[in-house]
Amino acid sequence: MHVLNLSTQAELADCYCPSGVSAMSAAYRAYHGYVSLVVCVAGLLANAINVAVLTRPALATAPVNRLLTGLAAADMLVMAEYAPFAACLYLAPPRAHYTRAGATFLLVHMHFSQLLHTASICLTLSLAAWRYIAVSWPQLAPRLCTDGRCWLALLLSLLTPLPLCAPSLFLFSVTETRYPREDGRSYTSEFRVDLSSRARRHNQLLYELNLWLHAVLVKLLPCAILTAISISLMRTLYTAKRRKKQLSGTGVLKLKPPPPQLPQQQLQTTARRSRAEKRADRTTRMLLAVLLLFLATEFPQGVLGLLSGIQGRCFFRHCYQLFGEALDILALLNGAINFILYCAMSRQYRQTFRQLFSPAWSVALAPWCRKASEATAPSASRR
Repeated sequence: MHVLNLSTQAELADCYCPSGVSAMSAAYRAYHGYVSLVVCVAGLLANAINVAVLTRPALATAPVNRLLTGLAAADMLVMAEYAPFAACLYLAPPRAHYTRAGATFLLVHMHFSQLLHTASICLTLSLAAWRYIAVSWPQLAPRLCTDGRCWLALLLSLLTPLPLCAPSLFLFSVTETRYPREDGRSYTSEFRVDLSSRARRHNQLLYELNLWLHAVLVKLLPCAILTAISISLMRTLYTAKRRKKQLSGTGVLKLKPPPPQLPQQQLQTTARRSRAEKRADRTTRMLLAVLLLFLATEFPQGVLGLLSGIQGRCFFRHCYQLFGEALDILALLNGAINFILYCAMSRQYRQTFRQLFSPAWSVALAPWCRKASEATAPSASRR
């Protein structure tokens, strides 16, 4: 966070970051508080709808939808926690940042948001692995992708962030700095989040190790796994599309004579299988879009974290943190935009959404519709 002061003047002499980046960061920072609050409110509403729709009986039985529900719940908590942080840090008077309460709130935000964000990463990995198994090994999927393993994946996604984020608990603390007042007889105190005494030992070795842990294990490794899975899913979709073209008569198979008349029951079975395959393809495309959006958000953070580990504290303090607000808004948008993806790419989601909310809208609009019909009735009778 910007309140940390980790670089010495000697390090600043060798620290380099393009001046244009600093100017753009300062320009956007003036609006980040308002933009992030709007995104948080919209994201809270969208993810609340996601949870409501995905927990309907028509969708809740699918293990993938349970993982999506967990992801939506984690994103809701991230936004519910980020909104007061944005209001405090970007909209409140600057003096409020340096009180003991303000610094303590910032410290809690750092740890809590890291835990929730890491949980979202673990849930996304579980979601990708689940779909990869279902697509790559369809014969084994019923035995591997069971309800019990789905609940286990959810539990592990919530527990894994604890050891991964534990080192940061020892890195930072609230420190007090006292400044003499103008009268010279009393002091005023400012409280900031800074490196703890334990983190400063051995030339800040613990801090450096945590940078590498967070950049490689929490960011880049999941991105590498998701990239491999995404490529595999895209290859599977391409193969399925090519096979369907052949079967529909655009390839070599169009020269074959038409099949004999099939019994009605077999035709219905074939039709159901075709609908199931189309639904599976739509689900794969939707999840692929979720994964690619996640990669676009997390990969830049991983690269910047890796550069911070290589270049040292100066890069983290004076280059990485210039991108802090931009990375935050990308992460918030990533959590808020899934509702649009589900609506655009899942027919079953749209149907369940209409069934859930259309009756409520009908009841709410009924008085207005009645008044409109009464107002138009006399004019219609005069005609």
